[in-house]
Amino acid sequence: MHFSIPDTQEFQQDGSGSKFTGYNINVNGVFHCVVRYKQLHNFHEQLTKEFGQDKLPPFPPKKLFSLSSQELEERRIHLEKYIQIISQDYKIQNSQIFTGFFLNAQHETQSAPGENVSLDVFLMNGHKITVNIVSTDQTDVVHEAVCSSISLNDDYVYYFGLFLVRKESTGDNSIVRKLQDFESPYLSLKAANAQGVHRLVLRKSYWDPSLDDDLIEDRVAMNLLYVQATSDIDRGWVVVDKEHHRRLTALQQKNSKKEFLRLARTLKFYGHLQFKPCTTDYPAANTEVIIHAGNKQITFHIMNGENKGKEGVFQVTRMRCWRITSLNEDVAAKVTAANGASSSSSSSDTSKHMELAIEYLMAKDSLKWVTIVTEQAILISMCLQGMVDELMMKKSGRRIRRPQDRDKSNQSVSFMKRDGTISGEIEEDETVGHKAMESVKRLSDKITSLNIMGKPKSQRSSSSSSHTEPNPSNSSFGGIGDEDL
Repeated sequence: MHFSIPDTQEFQQDGSGSKFTGYNINVNGVFHCVVRYKQLHNFHEQLTKEFGQDKLPPFPPKKLFSLSSQELEERRIHLEKYIQIISQDYKIQNSQIFTGFFLNAQHETQSAPGENVSLDVFLMNGHKITVNIVSTDQTDVVHEAVCSSISLNDDYVYYFGLFLVRKESTGDNSIVRKLQDFESPYLSLKAANAQGVHRLVLRKSYWDPSLDDDLIEDRVAMNLLYVQATSDIDRGWVVVDKEHHRRLTALQQKNSKKEFLRLARTLKFYGHLQFKPCTTDYPAANTEVIIHAGNKQITFHIMNGENKGKEGVFQVTRMRCWRITSLNEDVAAKVTAANGASSSSSSSDTSKHMELAIEYLMAKDSLKWVTIVTEQAILISMCLQGMVDELMMKKSGRRIRRPQDRDKSNQSVSFMKRDGTISGEIEEDETVGHKAMESVKRLSDKITSLNIMGKPKSQRSSSSSSHTEPNPSNSSFGGIGDEDL
């Protein structure tokens, strides 16, 4: 996950007239909540009691007097670094303290009491599933409710996930991000729709197409795979020649869904995500590409220059690490202008551009940085992290978790509100009948491979808004041998 505190806002204390600073926290490039310094300090104290001071980075100290503008900026940077470091620790990230803090902070930011609501979740073909939930329910609770409503076998629930999808001006839908466990899908959708037309979509969340074998004999799971496959083919994400198109059409007409899926799995880019056109320095500077991610690799389809039509394939197991950096508006504008309108984002806000840099093993003993400039840098990096996690899960002999693996003990979580009062648990109307806060038992060997650190290229912004995180390496990279090169 990518945490950042890009800026702050000033609040006026109710009644007293005094003012305080709120820190705007973004998760995976999207605004999540605003919190005060003292709330983060209380959060740090809870983590210290649970994990010990030696497991945590230094926390910015308290000050006796009001902070100057420079001191306030320094505190923002230090708080951002603190959250980025602790979010890289899977034990902390999956603790009730961590999940409860960010879920509660989202509730308080949106002034959201727990109430019974209906929520629409869609399949990739537009089919709507409506579930009755509590507005403050976290992602896992909502996800399981959706899967239960379509009678999906518990063994296959977490082969799928809830994704936030945006409708573009072209009429197409683009995937924004996968929802995290410490947020409320209802509130996240409400916030997103203030900036455009969004919807929640249920789609598969694994990358290895061989895992289809686990689902294809189950009627409901197979239907979900079929819906996604037909959608990806229709929108051109999967490469289909005329002969395969004819055979697929014949199978559709006979309603032979299993055979359709088995044939579709043989096609190029089956099960991949396709991203918007963007710019990379591979194989040359200012190369415009379309990126596909899936099946343990990302592929660059080159759109311009002397290499137009060619492709570059980058295996996840040969990526030592990767990192993300924000580009300032001037650099982003130059990149957009250099590539023309066809490669620009659907958004006119060039400040949304970011750079994803991948350290890649090009040849034996030859590591090279490959950079990508795109507003979808965080989504691409999360896809890479998902593929690495999947590789490590299979290596350890584990399987994708099930709803019964989730801790449903409803333990109380302490949360300091902005006014300094302490709530003992997630704020929610007690008449609703179930609590929103339920922690998740994760795979004990989950690997955090997202690397967001440093500035490998001169194009990076000198602004303090650039995001930096610790530098964990890709654990699947360690198993590479000469036969892989």
